[in-house]
Amino acid sequence: MDSAREGGGVAGTVLIPMNFVWSYGGRSVYLSGSFTGWTNLYQMSPVEGCPTVFQVICSLTPGYHQYKFFVDGEWRHDENQPFISCTYGIVNTVLLARESDYIPPTISPAVPSLTNMDVDNEAFQQLVRISDGSRHEAVPRIQETDLEVSRHRVSLFLSTHTVYELLPESGKVITLDVDLPVKQAFHILYEQGISIAPLWDYFKGRFVGVLSALDFILILRELGNHGSNLTEEELETHTISAWKEGKGYLNRQIDGNGRAFSRGLIHAGPYDNLKDVALKILENEVATVPIIHSSSEDGSFPQLLHLASLSGILKCICRYFRHSSNSLPVLQLPIFAIPVGTWVSEIGEANQRPLAKLHPSASLSLALGLLVQAQVSSIPIVDDNDSLLDIYSRSDITALAKNRVYAHINLDDMTIHQALQLGQDPYSPYEFNSQRCQMCLRTDPLHEVMDRLANPGVRRLVIVEAGSRRVEGIVSLRDIFKFLLG
Repeated sequence: MDSAREGGGVAGTVLIPMNFVWSYGGRSVYLSGSFTGWTNLYQMSPVEGCPTVFQVICSLTPGYHQYKFFVDGEWRHDENQPFISCTYGIVNTVLLARESDYIPPTISPAVPSLTNMDVDNEAFQQLVRISDGSRHEAVPRIQETDLEVSRHRVSLFLSTHTVYELLPESGKVITLDVDLPVKQAFHILYEQGISIAPLWDYFKGRFVGVLSALDFILILRELGNHGSNLTEEELETHTISAWKEGKGYLNRQIDGNGRAFSRGLIHAGPYDNLKDVALKILENEVATVPIIHSSSEDGSFPQLLHLASLSGILKCICRYFRHSSNSLPVLQLPIFAIPVGTWVSEIGEANQRPLAKLHPSASLSLALGLLVQAQVSSIPIVDDNDSLLDIYSRSDITALAKNRVYAHINLDDMTIHQALQLGQDPYSPYEFNSQRCQMCLRTDPLHEVMDRLANPGVRRLVIVEAGSRRVEGIVSLRDIFKFLLG
């Protein structure tokens, strides 16, 4: 039985417990009403033995109250309870005259068809007006205790499980030698369908870094810079180690003797716990962490076992809590009710950084500049109505390695449309690419968003408006982990 929730009673007024019941199924069900000022949503819990029946107890003052249910992102009313049509659409009503009038609703496993329930979402979008007259959507508030409990349990799980749980039964990891020409390295990335590879230094006998799609972006921007010391001819013989040293100069990573140095390799061992690995990825702003094992005390003869990522760690979390989601209260909250992700200004927090979006006609140069300067891994591509068409990601840059396309283009002249349509008709109309666009709705519960982000290759979800695909925000793996780990 749920503990009674305060319904906004006045001090000294007798409060009457009222059991609200929704008997028509759903994944996430909330209650709102006049007793909350239509500004709060109370989460309803499934009844034991009746998974399609949800309930919550609220303590209300005697008198007349109106209420509605928020089921899987849509406003509904119960036709089997008293209801009226008013300013807020169709709402259920209850009259509490005194404590003796309270009769608990009967909970029955027999569930009427969902088709008997009207969807009131459209009429109810105008449900709340605050003092300045603007519209305000009812948002379920995160209870601090629920947030603390959820974060503690996630942290405890990650701290008590090791990297060994990430290792696949079989698989391959591509490693590149630092003396390999950059041009050849990026051909390998493209042909193998990967965006990152660890680097091996034969003379040092150890792994010394990684080469990623971001390196290729920086190289192409350097080639397009008229003052660059790197030419297309030199790219044919320019080695990875030479590029890394030059990158150190570009980033002003110079030691006391004037020599360039690169940041040490961020790596982990198979016995490290998952929380430490997740924090390494977040704090060092890297996409993956190589898992390296050596049976020697001096670390010689290292073996590369795996490339750990937030996606793999999230998959472990989802698998562990899948059948005990009630132990993480925040998992049932809709994504728009959680301080996570980047949102368009009219939806998200005003103090957040703006959401980067581009049109298909924007230049590839502009897209690459945004990826580097805004420090994002992808950019939603939208039409004139801000409806999602495609996504341009850092990893898409490796496609330019095919047939040395990078040597025959001007980044300012090539559009994003052309870059994503390589090998196809560049003048064909730009249509929605459902295979590349991983999306979610703002009303999707957090556990569903996490399940999708845990899939291999998915690093972010674009939050869109249902039907129109209008971009409302974007949520990434990093956003989820920053939220879960506090």
